[in-house]
Amino acid sequence: MTEQRWQQLSEWPLIVAAAAFLGAYAWTVLSPAAGAAAQLAELVMWGTWVLFAGDFVVRLTLAPRPARWLLHHLHEVAMVVLPVFRPLRLLRLVTLLGVLQRSAGTAVRGRVVMYAAGSTLLLLITSSLAMLDSERGAPHASIETYPEALWWSTVTVTTVGYGDFSPVTTTGRLIAVALMIAGIALLGVITATLASWLVERVGEQDEAHQAVTRAQVADLTAEIAALRAQLAARDGRDR
Repeated sequence: MTEQRWQQLSEWPLIVAAAAFLGAYAWTVLSPAAGAAAQLAELVMWGTWVLFAGDFVVRLTLAPRPARWLLHHLHEVAMVVLPVFRPLRLLRLVTLLGVLQRSAGTAVRGRVVMYAAGSTLLLLITSSLAMLDSERGAPHASIETYPEALWWSTVTVTTVGYGDFSPVTTTGRLIAVALMIAGIALLGVITATLASWLVERVGEQDEAHQAVTRAQVADLTAEIAALRAQLAARDGRDR
């Protein structure tokens, strides 16, 4: 079996696992509970870790050049080592749905926009959960509820940073650094996509104007040729 074939077979199960992990993690953070519910959520999160770790080992084994594959798939390592990144597997739904496939350029920009929107939404959800999980109950913590964590994530990812809420724990600050880097990358993607769209629109208008100009030049050339033919015929009759 090839690595590509394995990826095709494991794609949907891993997407379902990512969704299950996100649901279980949100349940443990937003509704801290003991007993069977907590054990079930913990079991789901451990189960998703086993699936992601197994997928990583299989793909690494099937790769023709394991060292090179590992170098180009460091994000896969993050999904296994850092649980909060596992829901990012849901971004593969954008590709699987095959949206915005009308033309090559549009497909690329559409996919970029969809990835940017999807990654932003998932980052806001997961970072808010992780921040609340790390900050709640800490001494001098200002983030104690999920709406506060979501507000903090929103102003951080947009690089606004009002400063009304800020992390006090080491884990929270590491999450803040990752989210700020993601916000800068997001702004770069949006800016580049908008610039590409504007350049294409201007190019289409220039092409349309050039087409009109070429048509006018062709008409004038035809009229001049007709006038020359008439003058030549008149000169022939006069002689």
